[in-house]
Amino acid sequence: MSELFNKVKRCFGDYAVDKRLVYDLELAKLPRYVAEYLISEFMVSGGNWEEKLRNFIKKYYYKPEEKELVKHKLVTEGSVKAIDEMRVLVDIETNTHVGVLQTLDIWTEVSVDIVNRNKATLITGMWGLITIKKAQEIKEVFGRPIAAVVTDFKPFQSPDVDPGVIEDARECFSLDEWIDVLINTLGLDPNVYSPRQKLVLLTRLTPIIECNVNMAEFGPRQTGKTYLYRNFSNYIRIIAGGNISPAVLFYNLRTRVPGEVAVKDVVVFDEISKVRFSNPDEMMGKLKDYMESGMYERGDKKVSADASLVFMGNITVEMSSEGSYIPVEDLTYVLPQAMRDSAFIDRIHGLIPGWELPKISQSKYHLSKGYGIASDYFAEAIHFMRKESLTSLISKHVEFSENFKIRDEKSVKRIASGLLRLLFPDKSFDKSELERVINIAVEYRQRIRDWLHKIDPGEFPKERLNYRIIP
Repeated sequence: MSELFNKVKRCFGDYAVDKRLVYDLELAKLPRYVAEYLISEFMVSGGNWEEKLRNFIKKYYYKPEEKELVKHKLVTEGSVKAIDEMRVLVDIETNTHVGVLQTLDIWTEVSVDIVNRNKATLITGMWGLITIKKAQEIKEVFGRPIAAVVTDFKPFQSPDVDPGVIEDARECFSLDEWIDVLINTLGLDPNVYSPRQKLVLLTRLTPIIECNVNMAEFGPRQTGKTYLYRNFSNYIRIIAGGNISPAVLFYNLRTRVPGEVAVKDVVVFDEISKVRFSNPDEMMGKLKDYMESGMYERGDKKVSADASLVFMGNITVEMSSEGSYIPVEDLTYVLPQAMRDSAFIDRIHGLIPGWELPKISQSKYHLSKGYGIASDYFAEAIHFMRKESLTSLISKHVEFSENFKIRDEKSVKRIASGLLRLLFPDKSFDKSELERVINIAVEYRQRIRDWLHKIDPGEFPKERLNYRIIP
């Protein structure tokens, strides 16, 4: 075992997890934060715990296409247990709590006691072992029949969150070591990446740790864009192409249920070129308003939210003369038609160069070889850390050039704040380390400015953003 892995075990104690176990035990069908929670639970039982865990997953996890099998068991056996993510909706008119199993898309009634013990099901949803029974009578809620009831729910989530563990442990590592710890925590092998690629990879976390950050990333397939967000946290919602309505994203006027922007930390628009809007004018108006102000209105509902937005797309790349990949298609045309205007693009704070990252091919080459921070704990700690921003601290130490517009300044500060809290959770960094972070933030915003100049040179002149560190 490497010295770094020993140090992770020593400094994080029970919050250190051997990342190899997830793919060694073939648990990739579950989000990483769920799989690692189950590994921790079964390890304490001792004995042949690996086989017990495999049998547990095999017995209770159902794929989306096995929905009818679950319903068949409900009809023939009266009850069934399933591993799934449950989100609870409340119908005030009928005083009913409705649990929606996200993978299986099965709607059930849930008792108030279960909801009171697991209130996160009302906000972001929670993964767990769910016991469902056939209801004695059918209820109609939200315009659809409910014929099943949840009688038990065992959550798969870290019960206690102490971000101080991360702050204290950070002192054990140099910056380069800490960057490797974070990449191991994501389930990837840091030895595969160059120092530059490691920072590019970690900037994917800025929308998760910082509120109201709007980022875009374009790159070839299989670089881990979707993998990271899907496996990181239950506070992230991935919308992969398809038609998106204002009801799903913002607020459902019929059911009076808040949309994903109101309840998640991050909403990811994956395969952005395939995204379609049922009402493009309304959707883009609300989307641009929210990206600018953090607020939106729909019907009689006015909402202030802190969800960050990520727009991801696959592009064609080729090898440059310097030996690195570069995009060979116009990024504007990767966006759907409704998003191809400067007003929308200007509201994106930074563009991550996903084309610089290597493809993830074989597990033995690209996935983690040892210990990192437990994913369920790390996700909860990052969620807690969103409450504080370092933008005011950046204002004290960074002076921007006169050609910085308000949006440029806001963009750089938010990206830099997220990176600083990720790399220096104890807020201990020197001038050179601050400069390293600001360089990345300015670079990402500069790409947006260059993009804007290309599509609208009259309004956005070709300019170079500069700054200086204030002693």
